[in-house]
Amino acid sequence: MSQLKPGSVHHDRAYFDHAATSPLRREAREAMACTVPGNPGAIHGSGRAARALLEDAREEIASLLGVGPLEIVFTSGGTESDMLAVMGAVRDGHALVSAVEHPAVGGLVSPWLLGKRCELLPVNHAGLVDPDEVGGHSSNLDVVSVMAVNNETGACQPVSRVAEAAHQAGALMHTDAVQALGHIPVDLDGWGVDLASFSAHKIGGPVGIGALWVKRGVELRPVSPGGGQQYGMRSGTQPVALACGFAAALRACVDEFDTMTARWQSWRRRVIAWCRQQPEVTVDDAPMTSPSIIHLSVAGARGTDLVMLADRDGIDLSAGSACHAGVSRPSPTMLAMGRDDDAASSGLRISMGYTTTDVDIDRLLVTLPATIRKASGAR
Repeated sequence: MSQLKPGSVHHDRAYFDHAATSPLRREAREAMACTVPGNPGAIHGSGRAARALLEDAREEIASLLGVGPLEIVFTSGGTESDMLAVMGAVRDGHALVSAVEHPAVGGLVSPWLLGKRCELLPVNHAGLVDPDEVGGHSSNLDVVSVMAVNNETGACQPVSRVAEAAHQAGALMHTDAVQALGHIPVDLDGWGVDLASFSAHKIGGPVGIGALWVKRGVELRPVSPGGGQQYGMRSGTQPVALACGFAAALRACVDEFDTMTARWQSWRRRVIAWCRQQPEVTVDDAPMTSPSIIHLSVAGARGTDLVMLADRDGIDLSAGSACHAGVSRPSPTMLAMGRDDDAASSGLRISMGYTTTDVDIDRLLVTLPATIRKASGAR
């Protein structure tokens, strides 16, 4: 049986699903191995040592994000961060979320959660919201949530303009920045938001930890009971090793940002240039798109068929959002963008990360023609 090298993907495969998760970075693994036993809430020596490591990690993450350490709340990941932000901000009013949000936010329309107190903000054919429409919704808004970078198409939303409109409506502004971190410049102050969600494993950190940035002065209602850790906003024993891994991954990510961005942009142009020559392929682009994500629609094919056929050739791709993997149904994101059922079922996401190489891109472009041909015939 072939073996995996630590921090790498399988040497027999080309991995293009970084938007779902990135392999654990060496820096993160080493940082996690250097932690000590002890509950950071304990007052004995081991507890104090663990607490020091935890707060060092919090300070590192805050510094890299350009915020204060007391504004960082550790969570189990992006999903919990999103839920805590939106549900914690809703009091007597409503939440307004875009129609293309990750299920962690879009799912709040469930009657078991916010139900009718959560309204949808429509998007155009490129998947973008119109900030001017924010004021046309409920006059009793508590929070507006619009993601910075779409997890399926990579489209970058006009976050700062939406934040301005939200504040004019008297609401807080939350952005799901999970796909933004490490892939586009994250400027929380410039964006003008009040809350932002992040997840470690999207940038090569460990699975199981994320962060919610809560701007100083913003008050959130706790959404679960517990021991009152983290200023009462998120109870539970804080995972020291995961926090250290998160901080190390973010530091590595920031250090290589310019280099990786240039590579992704170059590879993205190359893949898109090839796609433009294929009559059955449409690139689902927006005025501004993450350099690491390419979303295609292939006429006459199903996205799930494309993924499975590429898988046989050692290529890891995604049929839209990873949270819907294995379920053959139209993409809610593409439907919200005005596609019909067939078009919304034909999506293919190619997402790059820090392990992507020129060889991977070569292999992808050699494999795609036969994959598309076979998938179109299968339908």
